[in-house]
Amino acid sequence: MRQRAMKEFLIHRWIAEQKGQRAVTNLKRNDFQAYLAANAEEGVALFLDLVKEFTSFGFGGSATTRQLDLPGILERQGKTVYDHWNPPADASDIEMRLKQGRSDCFICSANAISETGEIINVDGIGNRTNAMTFGCPNVIIIAGINKVTRDLESAFQRIRETAAPMRAKSLHLDTPCAKNGVCTDCHSPQRICRITTILHRKPMMTEITVIIVAEDLGF
Repeated sequence: MRQRAMKEFLIHRWIAEQKGQRAVTNLKRNDFQAYLAANAEEGVALFLDLVKEFTSFGFGGSATTRQLDLPGILERQGKTVYDHWNPPADASDIEMRLKQGRSDCFICSANAISETGEIINVDGIGNRTNAMTFGCPNVIIIAGINKVTRDLESAFQRIRETAAPMRAKSLHLDTPCAKNGVCTDCHSPQRICRITTILHRKPMMTEITVIIVAEDLGF
């Protein structure tokens, strides 16, 4: 029984790696730097190597980066971290969001990454989508294999059916999707799906690196 479970695990891991590698290949074709990490530990080690020369970091609203404790790791290294989820007492929410977009490196996840090499995000405020495209000279996107979809159409389907309802539920928002898990294209004041960006290619003045981890992370 144990051997069978291990065999099934290895097959699932193989599928994840194949899926991730297709995305990495096409992200590189679209001018992004891209890597596939076998697991979360390897992904964090790769991340730390990539950012070792930077001193200030902005964090978007990401469950993935907190799950990996990236803000905490950098703070313990003495780095400057701008995190509106954990602001200092003397800083306002808007101040933190603005500083995130002017740091040495902006760190976030993605709502979906297509195997065809696009990065898709939907925001409510826009500090994340703005910082990802212009303002910070360097951007690191780290995402679990659960966020990799076959193409753009399935990326949007993932956001509507999985990412947005789960994020709204996690934030205890008063939206239809947070109650029943179904997107109704609502007009709720707390709606978080207001801004959509697709990075078809690397922005001209921003270096973007994507780390795909062959494990499920975040929403």
